[in-house]
Amino acid sequence: MSAVDAHGASAVKPFLTLIIPVHHGEKWIAATLDSIAAESAPDLEVIVVDGTPDNADGSPNQASADIVRSYSDRLALDLVRRPDLDNLRTKVNFAIERARAPHVSLICQDDLWLPGRLAAARRWIAAAPEAALHVGPVQIVDQDARPLGKLRCPLPTDVPSPKELLVERLLVQNFICAPAAVFRRDHWLAAGGLEVDLWYTGDWDLYFKLADLGAVYYHPEVTAAFRIHGGALTITGSRDPADFEAQMRVVLDRHLPRLAPELAEPVTRAADASIKINVALAAASDGSLAALGRAALHLLSLGPRGLHRYLRDSRLFDRAFPRLRARLTGAL
Repeated sequence: MSAVDAHGASAVKPFLTLIIPVHHGEKWIAATLDSIAAESAPDLEVIVVDGTPDNADGSPNQASADIVRSYSDRLALDLVRRPDLDNLRTKVNFAIERARAPHVSLICQDDLWLPGRLAAARRWIAAAPEAALHVGPVQIVDQDARPLGKLRCPLPTDVPSPKELLVERLLVQNFICAPAAVFRRDHWLAAGGLEVDLWYTGDWDLYFKLADLGAVYYHPEVTAAFRIHGGALTITGSRDPADFEAQMRVVLDRHLPRLAPELAEPVTRAADASIKINVALAAASDGSLAALGRAALHLLSLGPRGLHRYLRDSRLFDRAFPRLRARLTGAL
């Protein structure tokens, strides 16, 4: 049985629904909601799905929900407590079904909107309302919200990305960060939403499916921040190397057939190296110095052309340098 709290939900038809899945979010959620409230408007709907488990004695754990409720006078909030939804994918899929707006966006409990985010989303949708997906770069920040770098997409800006180009580059690495994306709700539903078993690569898998349903636009403005810290799912989950690699292999194997035949060999080599390097870097970040050597060998095995493709599409430096900075400063 779900317990639902609707606080301040606006009667105005929303143009955008923002979805926030929460699990023991009391450390971060206030900062996240502050960043959204600074951008808010009457036609922004915010759905918070709190899946925090009940206390050991069976009573509801209300710590995160109480913080969210305190924003009911600043946001058009729909707070839903669903401790039975025990992972991010089920929370997000549930909220998409519930959303009232034709377009949706996601943000995790520890990420942030930046000034101009809502205005940018409004412009993107107005310019191309039929697009399946609008995306942008993100600012990567540490646990104290200090900037560490930017993650960009290797796509043309402010025009529909050619589908063949998107598939070719996205197969090498998922360079789209969910907090910077805006989706059409009907396309999300038609694509089947996030696959529950893909805890690490569900969004990556979904982007290929959305590209079948409509155009994908990349906009160069930075309007969201992705926070890296020791408790993040991308950090804790990657500590199981076999499962981490399997998550990426599922998506690669599933979507390789989309490639034109003449691209199959070079893209497959770059994508396979990308997976091996991601696994090696995860091991290195967990203290294995030998993994750095393995990553270097995988890079060298690509040769000049393959290395160029890999570095362009993987955004390796965009992803690795912020984590290295955080590690060196003790923020990770």
